[in-house]
Amino acid sequence: MSEVELVCIVCPASCTLKARLAGGGLEVEGAGCARGVEYARRELTNPVRHVMTVVKVRCGDLPVVSAITSKPVPKSCVFEVVKATANLEVEAPVELGQVLLENVCGASLVATRRVRRVSGAGCPASPASP
Repeated sequence: MSEVELVCIVCPASCTLKARLAGGGLEVEGAGCARGVEYARRELTNPVRHVMTVVKVRCGDLPVVSAITSKPVPKSCVFEVVKATANLEVEAPVELGQVLLENVCGASLVATRRVRRVSGAGCPASPASP
């Protein structure tokens, strides 16, 4: 593998790292601490990301609710998570921490804020009972 240049995002120092896998080991230059070396290892072997997005809300005091994956997902799954939420729409009320979508790339998508329910314009005061 050729050398990869990374900017460490573990702390505010933002060290510029040069990393490469060689001979079954990892070589890292520029890391100010051991956390930078571990960051480089993860980025080269199994990069993961939390995915943040918005989901449409019906009958809410806001048209969308912000959401994040419950845990980091493989970087290769980011597009899959976003695609899964593209047509997703939930009914208000939405509570902070509410699961909006389960098991997308091994994580749940959870709301990061509250959206209250509003009535009017075709929205009853509370969700219809089953």
